[in-house]
Amino acid sequence: MDPASPSPVARRAAAIARHLAGADTTLIPMRTSLESSCCLSYVPPESSEPPPVFAPSDLRRLLDGHDLPTRDCLFRAMEESPLFCSRCAGTGTGGKVFVAPDFNESKEGQREATMRRITYLVRRGVFRGWLSEDGAEAELRKIALLDCIGVYDHSLAIKIGVHFFLWGSAIKFLGTKRHHDKWLLATENYDIKGCFAMTELGHGSNVRGIETIATYDSTAREFIINTPCESAQKYWIGGAANHATHTIVFSQLHINRKNEGVHAFVAQIRDEDGNVLPNIHIADCGHKIGLNGVDNGRIWFQNIRVPRENLLNLVADVLPDGQYVSMIDDPDQRFAAFLSPLTLGRVNIAVNSVYISKVGLAIAVRYSLSRRAFSLTPDGPEMLLLDYPSHQRRLLPLLAKVCLMSSAGNFMKKMYVKRTPEMSKSIHIYSSALKATLTWQNMITLQECREACGGQGLKTENRVGIFKAEFDVQSTFEGDNNVLMQQVSKALYAEFLAAQKKKKAFKGLGLEHLNGPTPVIPDKLTSSILRSSKFQMDLFCLRERDLLKQFAEEVSLHLARGESREKALMLSYQLAEDLARAFTERTILQIFLEDEMNVPSGSLKEVLGLLRSLYVMVSIDESASFLRYGYLSRDNVASVRKEVLKLCGELRPHALAVVSSFGIPDAFLSPLAFDWIEANVLSTGSH
Repeated sequence: MDPASPSPVARRAAAIARHLAGADTTLIPMRTSLESSCCLSYVPPESSEPPPVFAPSDLRRLLDGHDLPTRDCLFRAMEESPLFCSRCAGTGTGGKVFVAPDFNESKEGQREATMRRITYLVRRGVFRGWLSEDGAEAELRKIALLDCIGVYDHSLAIKIGVHFFLWGSAIKFLGTKRHHDKWLLATENYDIKGCFAMTELGHGSNVRGIETIATYDSTAREFIINTPCESAQKYWIGGAANHATHTIVFSQLHINRKNEGVHAFVAQIRDEDGNVLPNIHIADCGHKIGLNGVDNGRIWFQNIRVPRENLLNLVADVLPDGQYVSMIDDPDQRFAAFLSPLTLGRVNIAVNSVYISKVGLAIAVRYSLSRRAFSLTPDGPEMLLLDYPSHQRRLLPLLAKVCLMSSAGNFMKKMYVKRTPEMSKSIHIYSSALKATLTWQNMITLQECREACGGQGLKTENRVGIFKAEFDVQSTFEGDNNVLMQQVSKALYAEFLAAQKKKKAFKGLGLEHLNGPTPVIPDKLTSSILRSSKFQMDLFCLRERDLLKQFAEEVSLHLARGESREKALMLSYQLAEDLARAFTERTILQIFLEDEMNVPSGSLKEVLGLLRSLYVMVSIDESASFLRYGYLSRDNVASVRKEVLKLCGELRPHALAVVSSFGIPDAFLSPLAFDWIEANVLSTGSH
């Protein structure tokens, strides 16, 4: 370089000086008129993406699992009614209509809109048979319908779920003929409106500790239900604030000064005109961060009296003279039976969270296949968001997870509807593990989708952002997720002790792998090994086996130091968390593998293999346990991380086909998933 020539910094400073002095008029020619420029235009992903190598309808049958025509019929019914706030987006969208609740309405307005929609669905016969029909097919059908309602609006699904699946299920499964004859048909026809008063201000997850008291009066043959203190007020009771006429009251049953534990009673709280009955006080829980279409309320009972016959007596009964009788002698088993209505609630919540993740991903992926940003060369075209490896890494692993979790949800539903008394423990463990894992994953998915949509993700009409507030509650209602996962690890610990004590093989919960030899992981992991289903199952089983052994040993160590069993389990919570996660992730993988094996060879099976391998690789990449406990070396963990990027690249051409297989109608997505330019033309939202 010529030392006499000015440096780049000096040249830049001189150019700025000339510009400020008005001397640089020859460098940029003056324009006498505004030249037209090329504007962005929307290109539908269907016209720019390669055609799918598999039929999305085939993948939908696998992911939805059942009742596809029934789902589509309900989607159409909601789409056709103005009650569901249908609206057109933009002027050039080909008349595309979207449906979604109006979240700009007041709390009161949203609640009344929810009730109008329920009335419409009742008239359409949507709930016919929900309580009067028995059998696995009938139960699967109503779960499918609730899935669709939840895709439209969480408040609507919760309001319906409380009435049918909590109140209604309690009457049906905890009551006997006298209760069925009096309340089941009226519940199905929505002639009465039920709620479920279990949670109290002072006790949520610890139902055993609730403080509401039901005292039996043998002279009047009535129960006297009382709220003895402020912490005993029933809290967060969906439907109680405005609309419910009846409730299931969970109370401590006192007979002759003896507490027989928690039992369930039917109580009327409003008359036919909607007036709150005497000695009952109801207050509103107020505005919430989401679910404002549900009238959550607080209830106090001041020594109200209900007939002896209002005790739900399938599990236990009180005879007219005050004698307490039960078909279950063990108090713990009796208590577990009273909590059985919550199991279906957990199943519904887990499955619904998967569908909401599908909606978020369908919107975010479609947007990323039409939105461009930056270019690789100064004059080159801008790149699609999903062509960036970093964007693929953000969205495509979530796509894989939601597909595998769909299979897990179907497994759980089918297990529940075919339940027997012997399956109760397994159903509780699976529903607890999957409810926690799937709802946590839903919130992770929605946050990533919101960010992947940029500023557009903040608009309520684009759904993803508002979903975060609407579905946050899933992590804590129907069982706090952390508590549920602790119950999973405790149950696995009990299985471990029982197998050791009885010297019998493990059976059930997928734990049969513990009966075989310890899997051996190769020292060097190649791409073909990493994608092998045998390696994947071996690795997940190795982790679960080792963590269960470590957990048992740590609890034993605390016991040897004189700690109680509960204290020992509590002190071992770190291993408990890792164990519960290992059990759940192995379960999800195992279920999907079984579904994958039933698919004939071809393109769909190959894509399922990509989804499975990406799920496994990302699960390894996101969990410190594989490195922490020495299941994989640092080099192998690094190989896994590289494999994630390869799999994302291979799944990229199939992204549109996968989200198209979710079976979510266009109207239930958002303008952002389609022509987002036309949806924002000046005529929309201008004043």
